[in-house]
Amino acid sequence: MMAASGVASRIERVELHEFTYEAHGFGRDGHGVLCCKPGGVETVGAFCLVIATADGMRGEYVPMHSGKNPAVAAQVAALAPRLLAQDAFAREGIWHTLRWSQRHLGAVGLSAIDVCLWDLAGKAVGQPIARMLGGYRDRLPAYASTTHADRNGVLSSKAAFADFAVKCRELGYRGFKIHGWGEADPREEAANLLHVRRAIGPDMALMLDPACTLRTFADALYVGEACDEAKCFWYEDPFQDMGTAPTAHRRLRERLRTPLLMTEHVRTLEAKVAWVQEGATDFLRADPEYDQGITGTMKTAHLAEAYGLDLEIHAAGPAQRHLMAAMRNSNFYELSLVAPGVRNPIPDIYACDYSDELEAVGSDGCFPVPTGPGLGVEYDWDKIGRSTINVRRWSASAV
Repeated sequence: MMAASGVASRIERVELHEFTYEAHGFGRDGHGVLCCKPGGVETVGAFCLVIATADGMRGEYVPMHSGKNPAVAAQVAALAPRLLAQDAFAREGIWHTLRWSQRHLGAVGLSAIDVCLWDLAGKAVGQPIARMLGGYRDRLPAYASTTHADRNGVLSSKAAFADFAVKCRELGYRGFKIHGWGEADPREEAANLLHVRRAIGPDMALMLDPACTLRTFADALYVGEACDEAKCFWYEDPFQDMGTAPTAHRRLRERLRTPLLMTEHVRTLEAKVAWVQEGATDFLRADPEYDQGITGTMKTAHLAEAYGLDLEIHAAGPAQRHLMAAMRNSNFYELSLVAPGVRNPIPDIYACDYSDELEAVGSDGCFPVPTGPGLGVEYDWDKIGRSTINVRRWSASAV
């Protein structure tokens, strides 16, 4: 694709704005994971990437989750100089070049760059990314995905989880996913799951994600049998192989009726193929913030489709919405990470009506797809600026 003049739009400037925000009502558990803590305040890091061309086009992107990890910003900064003077519309070529250059790192830094380039392209042609990808739907069925369980009186008991699940059902959510305790006591996890199922009844989809905390295969099997009893929609990343061992999960899958959802922690398209070929998962997982952007995630979606599998998009955000909107083989939008009495611990940086707050779900249990050009959101640069701690800039004219 070329600019309207027929001349390639060369990237003139790249900016990385690093900022912080406060997550009120949160602390961290023994693993360093955000969980609810009444009266707590956690300062969280984030960044915004800007890519601008010599002829005045501009892409912007704030990752909702990966930006919390300073290693991701460092990878983006390492790649930024390589973008200068490149054709901003040559996304496929840039994707392959930068992917190769970060082959030892899973090319996570490429993710934000690719999404930002898609935002730029959408703005240039006046179309939302979902439509540029082909378009399939404009309403996304959603499930409420909880923060990790805590010991601080919020999501700290099976009664608290059940009450919250019922609230989510009443708000219209079609599914509810539990993230359990870091201690990962299999009996506590199983009892919590079964109690929630009894509270919400049989019609709401129920999922469990131990987030790789169960210690052994035996623990994973025990909790998996509770998933069978609860008729879970899926069982995700159960034990401490870190979600990267296909053989172990094939064996687990052979013993359970509940479908497994894996590959959140498996980087690169090719590495996910082994999970399909070994029969180690029922659903694939991908995330534009970790799986090499919109380009990489759509490649994974098409891989899954070719094998007759569904692909579930990880986490919430504008990029996630556009991707799911362009896919047939996906079931739910993950509204993460939510809990009673607190706002979602993601950056509050929008100057438009976009929201990933719990109460933003529609009466039909769905979230809308942004209809504006590119990502379809407007960032509040005054708010970002007030919280900015560092800005790095690269310019083609300075090279």
